[in-house]
Amino acid sequence: MNEFSGQVALVTGAASGIGLVVAHKLLDEGAQVALLDFNEKGLQQEFESYGDRALLIGIDITDEARVQEVIQQALAHFGKVDILVNCVGITGVTNLKSHEVSSENLHKVFEVNFMSCFYTSKAVLPSMMAQKYGRILHIASIAGKEGNAGMLAYSASKAAVIGLTKVQGKEYAEYGITVNALAPAVIQTPLVDAMPEVQVKYMTDKIPMKRCGTLDEAANLVAYIVSSKNSFTTGFTFDLSGGRATY
Repeated sequence: MNEFSGQVALVTGAASGIGLVVAHKLLDEGAQVALLDFNEKGLQQEFESYGDRALLIGIDITDEARVQEVIQQALAHFGKVDILVNCVGITGVTNLKSHEVSSENLHKVFEVNFMSCFYTSKAVLPSMMAQKYGRILHIASIAGKEGNAGMLAYSASKAAVIGLTKVQGKEYAEYGITVNALAPAVIQTPLVDAMPEVQVKYMTDKIPMKRCGTLDEAANLVAYIVSSKNSFTTGFTFDLSGGRATY
C-alpha cells in the first residue's frame, strides 16, 4: 500500500501507544516520517530499520524553542511537512476530586497535552500555508467532551485541544489545510494500563460495546483523517468511542 507515498508526516509521542502504531502505519504506507518523543531510545528500537525514511528526534515537547528547532530540522531533512499528528499525552494524577488537584500537576498536564499541540501546529502551519496543503490531527479524548470525574487536568486539557481544533479548522480552511481532532474513549495503551483499575472501569462501563478500543482501530481512522481523501472535513472532532458519544 502506498497511500502516503511522496508525503512527509510528523508524529509526536511516536515511541508508544497511538503515536507508535500511527507512525508505523504511515511509514508502511509510503510516507517519510519525523518521529518525536521524549524516549529517544524507544524511537531507535522501533524505527531505525526504516533508515532515512524515519527521522528520529528526542525532545521535550513542552520546550517551544526546541519544538521550533526540530520542525525546521524536519523541513530541512525532508523538504516539507504535509501531515502533523499530535499523539503525545499524559493523564497526570487521577482519581482525585477537583479540590485535591495540585496546580503543579494541572500545569504539567496542560503543557504536555495542550501546549504541545499549539507549539507544533504553530511551527508547521507557515510551510503548509506556503504549499497550500496540510493535514493536522490533534488527539483529544472523549473526556474532553464529557469530562471524566477524577480526571480534571486530563479532561480540561483535552477540551482545550478540541477548542484549538475548532479555531484552527476555521482559520486555515482556505489554504488547503484541514485541522481535525480525534476523541477516543478508552484505547488499550500503556497509558491506560498504568491507570488505576477503578478509573478504567469507570470509563469502560460507559461504552456500549463494553470494551476498550484497539490501537489498530485508532491507526486506521487516523490514516483516513490525514489522507488526501479527507478533503472537506475540518475543525471536526471524530469519535472513536464504541458508541459512547453520538454527537
